[in-house]
Amino acid sequence: MNDKSTSTRNVAPLGLGVSDAARAAGVGRTAVYEALKSGALVARKLGRRTIILIDDLNAWLASLPRM
Repeated sequence: MNDKSTSTRNVAPLGLGVSDAARAAGVGRTAVYEALKSGALVARKLGRRTIILIDDLNAWLASLPRM
């Protein structure tokens, strides 16, 4: 049996909203918005929704200074 709702639950998201991106990165929404404003983090727009691709979020995190 191939139930579409079952098969889509196991698919990792390709993009995240700002709140989900902040949660995934372990930072606050303000930090995400500041990174978007400065150009350090890239996002896409779909209507009013801001979508941050997982690859772009990972690249932004990797670009942060090391301690």
